[in-house]
Amino acid sequence: MPVVVVESPAKAKTINKYLGDDYVVLASYGHVRDLPPKDGSVDTDHEFEMTWEVANDSRKHVKAIADALKDDNALILATDPDREGEAISWHLEETLRKRRAIRKDTDVRRVVFNAITKSAVTEAMKSPRQVDQPLVEAYLARRALDYLVGFNLSPVLWRKLPGSKSAGRVQSVCLRLIVEREMEIEAFKPQEYWSVKALLETPRGQRFEARLTTLAGKKLDKFDLANETAAELAVQAITSRALSVTGVEAKPATRNPSAPFMTSTLQQEASRKFGMGARQTMNAAQRLYEAGLITYMRTDGIDMAPEAVMAARDAIKARYGEKYVPNSPRMYKNKAKNAQEAHECIRPTDMTRDAGSLRISEADQRKLYDLIWKRTLASQMAAARLERTTVEIASDDGQVGLRATGQVVLFDGFLKVYEEGRDDVGGDDDDRRLPSIMQGEPAKPAADGLQEEFAKAGAKTDGDDVVESAPSSKGDIQSNGAALLSSDGAVLGLQHFTQPPPRYTEATLVKRMEELGIGRPSTYASIVTTIQDRGYVRKDKNRLIPEDKGRLVIAFLMNYFRKYVGYDFTAGLEEELDHVSAGEADYKDVLARFWRDFSAAIAETSELRITDVLEKINEVLEPHLFPPTADGSDPRACPVCGNGRLSMRTARSGGAFIGCSNYPECRYTRPFGPPGTEDSGIGPDGKLLGYDGDDKITLRDGRFGPYVQRGDATEETPKPPRASLPKTWSADAMDLEKALTLLSLPRQIGPHPEDGEMIEAAIGRFGPYVRHGKVYANLPNVDEVFEIGMNRAVEVLAQKAARGGRGAAAKPLKELGEHPDGGPINIMEGRYGPYVKWEKINATLPKDTEPQSVTMEQALELIAEKAAKKGKGRKSTAKKTPAKKTAANKPAAKKSTAKKTSGKKAPAKKAAAKAEGDDAGK
Repeated sequence: MPVVVVESPAKAKTINKYLGDDYVVLASYGHVRDLPPKDGSVDTDHEFEMTWEVANDSRKHVKAIADALKDDNALILATDPDREGEAISWHLEETLRKRRAIRKDTDVRRVVFNAITKSAVTEAMKSPRQVDQPLVEAYLARRALDYLVGFNLSPVLWRKLPGSKSAGRVQSVCLRLIVEREMEIEAFKPQEYWSVKALLETPRGQRFEARLTTLAGKKLDKFDLANETAAELAVQAITSRALSVTGVEAKPATRNPSAPFMTSTLQQEASRKFGMGARQTMNAAQRLYEAGLITYMRTDGIDMAPEAVMAARDAIKARYGEKYVPNSPRMYKNKAKNAQEAHECIRPTDMTRDAGSLRISEADQRKLYDLIWKRTLASQMAAARLERTTVEIASDDGQVGLRATGQVVLFDGFLKVYEEGRDDVGGDDDDRRLPSIMQGEPAKPAADGLQEEFAKAGAKTDGDDVVESAPSSKGDIQSNGAALLSSDGAVLGLQHFTQPPPRYTEATLVKRMEELGIGRPSTYASIVTTIQDRGYVRKDKNRLIPEDKGRLVIAFLMNYFRKYVGYDFTAGLEEELDHVSAGEADYKDVLARFWRDFSAAIAETSELRITDVLEKINEVLEPHLFPPTADGSDPRACPVCGNGRLSMRTARSGGAFIGCSNYPECRYTRPFGPPGTEDSGIGPDGKLLGYDGDDKITLRDGRFGPYVQRGDATEETPKPPRASLPKTWSADAMDLEKALTLLSLPRQIGPHPEDGEMIEAAIGRFGPYVRHGKVYANLPNVDEVFEIGMNRAVEVLAQKAARGGRGAAAKPLKELGEHPDGGPINIMEGRYGPYVKWEKINATLPKDTEPQSVTMEQALELIAEKAAKKGKGRKSTAKKTPAKKTAANKPAAKKSTAKKTSGKKAPAKKAAAKAEGDDAGK
């Protein structure tokens, strides 16, 4: 039986069902090899030769494939149909050849299918090919670039800018977009302007709104009504004149549907409609693909297979009627410079099945499938037919002119199924429906028609022709300032201020990266997630806001590595890599050109002093760190000593803060950032909470979060008494009383009634607990540590002892049997609910799943998914027998060479290399 290899066990299960017993289908669990995080993994001196290492947790999967090949000398590589999937197939083939599992006569074939359906899989098996080497080379180039940037640039950041975490080829450019948008917002100066509208009435009593467009015979531009006085005159001009309809124009219009989804547009729409992040969207799409419900979800393509187009048209006709099917199929052309590997769009594999007809238990998957199904069908439906009407109203003397606009949907077409979301939704007068209006008829003001809207703006009428303006509430219908209302309540003036550009959402950020040509579909989710995981960006109400450490990194890179965070440079490099994937360029030439200039830029920073770097960043971030003061005084003057100069400094523990140049005479500090955060900030010497006798009690910030400390570290007491803040306690709310309570722990409750040994309550690494001897029992909340009495403590300890005490094995809820690789599989009760346990893998059961109903097949799938997520962090469970040390196998002593110095930096470099992988789509 030929051996078929795919990435995931879920995919293997589905494909095995289609292929039957004539094939052995195994999973590689993603990539089986990667660059080891150490010097020389990419050898820049020998044509960028790359050293690969099989991950510990991948060895047993490779062994399983090699063992299967002993029984059948045929291998079919059926990994995903993109660059990353091609790379996995290449790695597998290379690894198996190295193990000699593939012999000279082994039949090795590569097959690809865009959907996991029986027809797609069986058809793909009829058209095998070899591994696409240009695609593999494009992958090699990207992986080498990520390694070279992460391994060389991140350590420079750490040495010259303490507290920074990492930099990446695409990650840093993405961060730059967010930081620069924030700087635009901070530098923005709002400009005032006013708009005026009237609520008018037809002779038949029907009301409609019109906005002022002409005043004193002149067409108004946006800023012509620049202040309240001008707006007041405009309101009076309307109320003092008789108005009539001078023109009614109705124009037919059509609206066409959007193209079907590709990766970036799916991420954008899922963010707009459901608030789903890029990674959340891709995880849900991956599950739908593996279940055979949608086509491959990493794609730049928007074209659809001819048979899928016809299936969509048939489904539309059957569901909505023939009038919703256009005369000819819609064809969509990709605008991307290089549609990755010419994939099809993301679409359902069966057009007739909507979300309601499928058993999709997970909410994210159900919502996403519904979105994909609707968008796909809508893309092949008839256009919506509209009628757009424009009504012109003017005074008899021509001094005042107003305009009303609206539209009527004559035929909904694709709108019956789907309408694309918008990133920044505002009021749109064109969407209003107008009543029947005839040219030449009068348009008189509708008395008190705008009174309610004016009241929402926070103003009050005083009976005069025009009332005094009043501030409106934030988020008002149209205004973000004050309001004016005519005495008859029919004409309203609203104050506005120009708004800064909005902060990016994940959707708008992906859209902007796509516009600039930065990154590719498989990279967007990981990039956006990485900058948040690094603490460079935080998400608040779905908007991405740069943290100060993110600003620091970009300020450093823009000053010393400007070229490598340039939008054009990064997009140009992406194009070069696309040329490699198309077989039009040599990847080693691309790497050589990049490394020549990049290594020189790295070398130039070797002589930089930290003080010079910090002063340069002070200059760049001065508008943010030291904004102009209200009284015009020097914003960098120390508020304590008066003659010191404030600047950014770094603490020994890492991180940055603002301090006085007269240190140590003046010890003024504030957190890194603009003024105004001193009260809540914790400087490098801590925040003084008060004194307990002669002991100073301070709140400090450490590697593992905030903590309180008694006294200072001295030679006699290098580690003074300390206590970490519980996760539920806010550092801002800490005071002396709370700090002393924490420092008093552990709290002695009293001697145990059975043996007299003291029972204590404290807060440990895993939360609050009580202890009696070697028995530790968790408490449900922190407050109970300070309140728990003897009876309750004895009861909690007895319950823990009944379960076996600390270190005793818990009793399984259900025993499922042996894992195919050996070892029992059990359902256990955990702190956060029931889970499947096999060796060192704990896989949480899906919500609302009954432990007793779990089958062995379900358990194996959950274990496989958890193992794939753990990746390299999971160690092999196989026990190794230690070899006896002999003269033959004793390691040779290390020689003292010049490389010893660089060896000290290995841990930092190792972390940098491991962390960076902007384009790791799997």
